[in-house]
Amino acid sequence: MSALQNASRGRFFKTTLKAVAVGAAALLAGCVAGPNYSNVYNPANSPFEPVGPAQVSGEVIGNGAVRVGLLLPMTGENQSSAEVATLFKNSAQMALQDFQGADIQLLVKDTRGTREGGQAAASAAIAEGAELILGPVFAQAVEGASSVARSAGVPVIGFSSDTNVAGRGTYLLSYLPESDVNRIVGYAADQERRSYSALLPNNSYGAVAEATFRQAVGRTNGRIVMVERYTPGDANDIRQKVTSLARSIGQVDTLFIPEGGGVPPFAMQVLTEQGANIGELKLIGSGQWNTRDILQSPVMVGSWFPGPDNRSFDQFSQRYASAFGQPPARNASLAYDATILAAGLVRSAGPDRFTDRVLTNKDGFLGIDGVFRFTSSGMSERGLAVYAVTSQGKAEPIAAAPRSFAPQF
Repeated sequence: MSALQNASRGRFFKTTLKAVAVGAAALLAGCVAGPNYSNVYNPANSPFEPVGPAQVSGEVIGNGAVRVGLLLPMTGENQSSAEVATLFKNSAQMALQDFQGADIQLLVKDTRGTREGGQAAASAAIAEGAELILGPVFAQAVEGASSVARSAGVPVIGFSSDTNVAGRGTYLLSYLPESDVNRIVGYAADQERRSYSALLPNNSYGAVAEATFRQAVGRTNGRIVMVERYTPGDANDIRQKVTSLARSIGQVDTLFIPEGGGVPPFAMQVLTEQGANIGELKLIGSGQWNTRDILQSPVMVGSWFPGPDNRSFDQFSQRYASAFGQPPARNASLAYDATILAAGLVRSAGPDRFTDRVLTNKDGFLGIDGVFRFTSSGMSERGLAVYAVTSQGKAEPIAAAPRSFAPQF
């Protein structure tokens, strides 16, 4: 394996477990042989007697000794479910190809995108010896899978962004609003921004974003002048709430609008129509902003939003397109990183590989999208970059993503 390959692949994954004396780049590249723990029986993690491996039914990716469930919505009510399943399955397959000598096999199970399907898929995977569940994608399926996995002592690394399904033993690898809000408010405070208003959707996402927003502003000694909540998808209600914000916009230096799509440009248009003084106003948002609608809107130029470092993903995207004929959606990195994490822990952590202690290691892990870690409550924290919308319709990085969870982060 060339030095260039080692350097490129080594960036994708790092475990920082202090008890493990194996380099992270070597783990991914497979250039350092690790001990084989595949035959170790750990009764703390499994409800099954060690009478030999059960026969596997259905699709399997990889041929390692440690079995891991990959729960995806391969069938469902709409075509998008199958598209997500294909995307994530392809990404997991690439991960196993990149991790040379990975000692895992992925048991692919269909959740149908439902709670009952999640239960059935998790039950099948665990009965066939899965020690860890990757997925499901949709919240109701994560909830169903978790109900089965929790009683069996099998951890779940889910891909849903609904924080209501997180909990001890069920960890969400997805992009959660808490990381977005903390990063962008922290950066705004570093730039001497001190007074805020917010325009938030009146739904569960908006509720989580608001709670985190209030905490983040408080930590930075800022003040919140006004918060307005609108009915998602209702242009008239959004206009009304923005008009209300316009009356006090001169008292703030920062306006937070986390929802993406057409909402932020529309809000800026209404503020302009209302004659609001927006000359010194800085508009900030979330990772939902990294879309064509936002980046190509002239009224959004100069606005800030958080997001993962794109450099590693861009390399992954090129390789994915070469292998499968089209570039992947941005969330493809979730399945890739989850698979690499599972393979890395099998090699590095021995019989403790999927315990809560290992999965909630405070130093975290390094994936395509940067550094991340799980909390004991099942949430994930991510190190994010900050981007500015340019007049060329691009996202320009203005603050790098941290590479570790050092105290200064």
